Amino acid sequence: MRKLTIKYLGLTLKSPVIIGSSRLTSSIDNLKLAEENGAGAVILKSLFEEQISNHIKGLNNSTDYPEADDYIANYTRSHSVDEYLDLISSAKKELKIPVIPSINCYSVEGWTDFARKIEDRGADALEMNLFFMPLDRKKTSVDCEKVYLDLIEKIKSTIKIPVSIKLGLRFSNILYLADQLYMRDVNGVVLFNRFYEPDIDIVKMQITNAPVLSTQEEMRYVLRSVAMLSGQDMKIDISASTGVNSGNDAIKYILAGANSVQVCSVLYRKGIPFIKTINQQIVEWMDMNKFEDINEFRGKLNLKNWKQPTIFERAQFMKYFSSID
Repeated sequence: MRKLTIKYLGLTLKSPVIIGSSRLTSSIDNLKLAEENGAGAVILKSLFEEQISNHIKGLNNSTDYPEADDYIANYTRSHSVDEYLDLISSAKKELKIPVIPSINCYSVEGWTDFARKIEDRGADALEMNLFFMPLDRKKTSVDCEKVYLDLIEKIKSTIKIPVSIKLGLRFSNILYLADQLYMRDVNGVVLFNRFYEPDIDIVKMQITNAPVLSTQEEMRYVLRSVAMLSGQDMKIDISASTGVNSGNDAIKYILAGANSVQVCSVLYRKGIPFIKTINQQIVEWMDMNKFEDINEFRGKLNLKNWKQPTIFERAQFMKYFSSID
């Protein structure tokens, strides 16, 4: 679809609709199905640092031979890494669209070498999913952000392929952090990471997991940040994630300034072929509004281009509700 061709992380995508990192992107069959139905790129399932660490810890606890610990730890990590690298190689062999691996990490140790191996397997870019929960009340926000920036600097000095950072929304100033990423030559940001959240069962009086899949209503947490960030004087790409359930949702994010959108939850509900429907809905809207190219309307309603940019400020939100009887 010529109309849907866009640039993201310096890569040419035939559609702005990307299938996000999840179990859906853990098999070659699913990746091929996504490509067949018009996905612009695929984000492979994330390899989690804590997942490997916990697995290693569990294995270590099961042995009475401390001298075997290092061997077990190295074997487990290597085995997980080898499986992931094989997935990258297979995807690059089978697909024509960009293949973007994802790593979910919070420390420097071990991941810089892994990033180099990802690049060596032919990955088109790397998505880094960074998050740690601050539990130390003496640690400042500056200290927390430094953890992210130190890791990013290390990765960027290790590999040459484009890097995007998937951020959480719990930063005091997303625009400042994005600027710091931009200054460190990060190519793109994904707004936002969706975390597993706790809930409380008041009958059993237990901590439980909140719903995992996103809903369309959650777009409001992302839309404003996309519009504000895309209106800045920074050449950093934006991929919008969370709440995309239709082509109309994707259009909203693109109007706000996103270069691409990532879909996941809707594909669990409706299947991977629904990507084709999302693309068709975008094209139909473009035809109706006589747009020949995505860039003709991308960012049309962001902070910089909208005639009333103050609408993105919280004061306007309060003013709106104060006018309701």
